[in-house]
Amino acid sequence: MAWTDIILFVAVLIIAWLILYLRGVFEPKVQYRSDRRLVLSDANFLPLLMGFSQSLATQAHICGFWSQPHQIYAARLAAIRKAQHIIQFETFFMTPGARANEFADALIERSQSGVRVQVLVDRIGTHKMSFSYWKRLRAAGVEVRFFHPFKLKAPLQYLSRSHRKLLIVDGTVAFIGGMGVSDNWDGDPKIGDTAPWLDCEIELENAIVPVLVGIFLRHWLYEDGKASGGYFPPQQSSVEAKSMLVIPHDAESKISSINALFWFSLQAAQQRIWIASPYFILDRNTRTALIQAKKRGVDVRIVTTSARNDKPPVYYAARERYRHLLSAEIAIYEYQPSMIHAKLMLVDRDWISLGSANFDPRSFYHNDELNLAWFDPDFAPTVEKLLQGAFEKSNRIERSTWQKRPWWQKLIGQSFLLLRWQL
Repeated sequence: MAWTDIILFVAVLIIAWLILYLRGVFEPKVQYRSDRRLVLSDANFLPLLMGFSQSLATQAHICGFWSQPHQIYAARLAAIRKAQHIIQFETFFMTPGARANEFADALIERSQSGVRVQVLVDRIGTHKMSFSYWKRLRAAGVEVRFFHPFKLKAPLQYLSRSHRKLLIVDGTVAFIGGMGVSDNWDGDPKIGDTAPWLDCEIELENAIVPVLVGIFLRHWLYEDGKASGGYFPPQQSSVEAKSMLVIPHDAESKISSINALFWFSLQAAQQRIWIASPYFILDRNTRTALIQAKKRGVDVRIVTTSARNDKPPVYYAARERYRHLLSAEIAIYEYQPSMIHAKLMLVDRDWISLGSANFDPRSFYHNDELNLAWFDPDFAPTVEKLLQGAFEKSNRIERSTWQKRPWWQKLIGQSFLLLRWQL
């Protein structure tokens, strides 16, 4: 290797280190400590959580919930095809294929019928989509914006992404979940799937919808979009609504709203903590909260991805962090039929959280996310059934087996853990 090559290599390393340094990667993260543990039934739990996580309190009526990709796609398309005024859509992940084409066809048909269509997609998460795809949408009148494209005047901004998944139709119904627009969710033979991916999405109406419109517009206006004018949602119907928290995490916040939501919920648990998260690389706050909960006698179960996953390095890195959890006898399950992509949490009898956020540093500190949290004794059995079914289709990781994992898996995992704050 020539001296010029060595100098170039060292220069690249220095620049990479400088970027991470300026990004604050090496700054110690906030450690949560409390000398009093609130329980979910405490009257102060919700007000304190709202302030701590910067959540928004509103009312919502659940009018749909699905855990199968074909059901989610069908529900989205049905709502889009009924649109009369405006469609607002934000997502992180899209790939070319039948699902993306079907989605474009539905948006174009509505746009050509006079419906205003606003599409906001993350620049990195949709990088596989061709220029012609967006050109076709724009030619039909669809307004398309990209979240955080690379900018020379703000290069570090490129490291922060929008991981949100949100569809709003006519200001009256909204869909929130974890699914992108890709054929992958129907089952990806490249990773050995034998079934469609497991994910979930919820449909909401009532007062929550204008709140979500406002959250969408923050990103839309930031990326040079124009706010919709001349149409305002009509008064919501008088259906029975539930109190619900909306957690619109902003990556630029000093304290992670998502991390705060999870930690506050975990430390309040008395009976159970059931979690589904495809990417599961814990920080000290959540790991400590889970271990302390287990010591209190809480039933702690986690279902995450198996070797059938779309990010093998992240999978191996996550497995390197199982040691403390397995030592505490926390149950970790790896979902076997396919990739699990659902982001769900059920605490005690009926405290629920779902949305776009994973239990990982990227969701905590680098992505803009969107989650919901609420008490719901009527809906909790549905979430319980979904999670119980996932546990039954998973392999529980035994500590003795985990300790015998191949050396090359350890090497890959430990290597990528060096970059854990970007995973």
